[in-house]
Amino acid sequence: ELVESGGGSVQAGESLRLSCAASDNDFTDYNMGWFRQAPGKGREFVAAINWNGAHDYYEASVKGRFFISRDNEKYMVYLQMNSLKPEDTAVYYCTAPGDYWGQGTQVTVSS
Repeated sequence: ELVESGGGSVQAGESLRLSCAASDNDFTDYNMGWFRQAPGKGREFVAAINWNGAHDYYEASVKGRFFISRDNEKYMVYLQMNSLKPEDTAVYYCTAPGDYWGQGTQVTVSS
């Protein structure tokens, strides 16, 4: 099970930190990712991190503003989002291999 938290409504330029709690004992073996879905659009990749946190990957529009991290001792994945823009408004989902998805957390950025 994956449970996201940390979403909210902010002004452009502000920051948010999303958290994803995993309950699988094999969590430390998995690469983990964040996707988002804006109103009227499909789900898109945002960021991913490999099993030990040594490598991370970002969608071009968030690179340099968003940072993914993980704490394998706590079974947690994080997405630090800085310099938020209105176009970042979406429901953000945590995902794990095997097509596991959380319920999503809403991020709304107003100009």
